[in-house]
Amino acid sequence: GILSRKMSIDTYNGSSMIGMIGKDCIAIASDTRLGVQLKTIDTNFKKVFKATDHCLIGMTGLATDVQTLASVFRYKTHLYKLREGEEIRASTFSNLVATTLYEKRLGPYFADPIVAGLEKDHKTGKIVPVLATYDLIGCYQKCSNFAVGGTSQNMLYGACESYWKENMEPDELFEVISQCLFSSMDRDCLSGWGAEVYILTPEKLIVKRLKSRMDQF
Repeated sequence: GILSRKMSIDTYNGSSMIGMIGKDCIAIASDTRLGVQLKTIDTNFKKVFKATDHCLIGMTGLATDVQTLASVFRYKTHLYKLREGEEIRASTFSNLVATTLYEKRLGPYFADPIVAGLEKDHKTGKIVPVLATYDLIGCYQKCSNFAVGGTSQNMLYGACESYWKENMEPDELFEVISQCLFSSMDRDCLSGWGAEVYILTPEKLIVKRLKSRMDQF
């Protein structure tokens, strides 16, 4: 039909994702739906992965490429730790993601990663957030407030611009990122069916599973 011809490979499986910066903390949230266009296949599909204890990566786009890239990044971060004797820093990992995507520029992965992490500034000793978003061939943009991706990203931009503010504590950051994600998922029939929110602080990683509307396609 008309919908099938117009739908791109990026929107084939559907997704919604936000990365957001708070005060000495950072969060990333995604929906849990896996679909084939308007048909729902799974309602518990993982889209956010732990790179290190202080860095997360979430990916939207084609589900098979998301899973392939998750395995590639797991392999490369483990190899880095073996070679260097320490965990990869969030800023270094963000560069690793860019070079990994650029390696396949002639036949790219159909995935749009969002990297969210924390690291300590060696000079000042302060906690510095790292938030970056990418295109298919690894061109990345560092973000100072929030980053969005997926089939509902147009709605996510509006919600995040309205609700985001500086210096949010972890609890407030959780509320804001959840409300932004939910308000956008409700307007996008290709994503939804629950959400996962990851709040990263210097001391711990908090993971929360949320229920959302279950009446989408």
